This record gives sequence, structure tokens and C-alpha cells, in this order.
Amino acid sequence: MSRPAIKLYRHPLSGHAHRVELMLSLLQLPTELVFVDLAKGAHKQPDFLALNAFGQVPVIDDAGTVVNDSNAILVYLAKRYGEGRWLAEEAVAAARIQRWLSVAAGQVAYGPAAARLITVFGASFNAEEVIHRAHVLLAVMEGELDASLFLAGDTPTIADVANYSYIAHAPEGNVSLEAYPNVRAWLARIEALPGFVPMQRTAAGLNAA
Repeated sequence: MSRPAIKLYRHPLSGHAHRVELMLSLLQLPTELVFVDLAKGAHKQPDFLALNAFGQVPVIDDAGTVVNDSNAILVYLAKRYGEGRWLAEEAVAAARIQRWLSVAAGQVAYGPAAARLITVFGASFNAEEVIHRAHVLLAVMEGELDASLFLAGDTPTIADVANYSYIAHAPEGNVSLEAYPNVRAWLARIEALPGFVPMQRTAAGLNAA
């Protein structure tokens, strides 16, 4: 008997939602994608707020177990279905992964993700400031990827899944990856993983025609 599909409430241009879509695909879990129309405010309606009181995508419903917040969902999926391959139990290794989950929620959110929000969604951030933050982050990643193939070691973890989407799409926010060969090689390694699925691209920023 096949297991029921995990419902993923998402928007195709949300990097936070793509993290979860990518993780579900890497784990080869049956998934039902549920479109949440952010432009029409569907995420602020009572039925959605019952799933996530913060009114944000993504949310998953795994046979009645509802989990929201992209990084929390990655932890849940890795713990429940990852068979120890995506989230380490050993203290130092687990701490390395947690560090990069914090980066995804901090430096990535306020750097490349914010820069992309300006060009793709019309957000009113200071472009110069958030692009500068993005390059500070990318310089750190570039240096650390000198020592390992992936962010938390030489095997992929949820740290990589959490950070991939907005780094890969940074050019859409006018953040060039040209000066970061290690980062670009890391992106390519993730894209080569069995089960990889891309996020929808937009013709914005440096990707504009």
C-alpha cells in the first residue's frame, strides 16, 4: 500500500517553499503541491491561518501532522524520513548544520533573498544595503567551501538544502555569483543530486533579457 502524498502549501517563486519541495524530492516522498496565491492574499485567509498563524508559506501536512517554517520542516523531514543521511546526530556535526540553518534564516534572508524580493516582488528594501550583505555572505561561503564540498562537510545535508534556493537565484536580485567559483561549484553539486528539482526562474535583475 502506497503512503499518502505529503501536501506542500507553496508558491512557485518562494525560495522558502522551494527548500521544502527540493527536500521532499531528494527524499523521493510522494508530494501534492498546493498553490497558495500570495498576490491575492490567500496566505492571510482563515483557512490558511489555521495551518500557520504567521500566514507564511511553506506548510506541510503529512497525513495530519502539520508543520510550518521551512527550516523546521527540513528538520522534520530529515528526522522522519532521512535515515540519518541529512541531519547528523553527533554533536559537532549537528552544530555545523544548525549554524547554516541560522545563516539561511538570517544572512540569506536579509541579503540575497531580500535583494530578490525587490526585483521580483517590488519590496521596498534598500537595494545597495541588501546587495552588500549578500556579497559579505557569499565571500564567507566562498572561503569555507575551500575546505569542504558542502556547507557542513563533504556530504550534503539540510544545511545545503536550506541555503541553495536563494543563492542559486541571487542574480535575479542583481547579486552576481561571478566572483565566487566555489559557491558556483557547490550549486552545481546540489543540482547533480538524484531527485534535484529546480525553482522557477524569473527574468529579473541580472537575468533580465
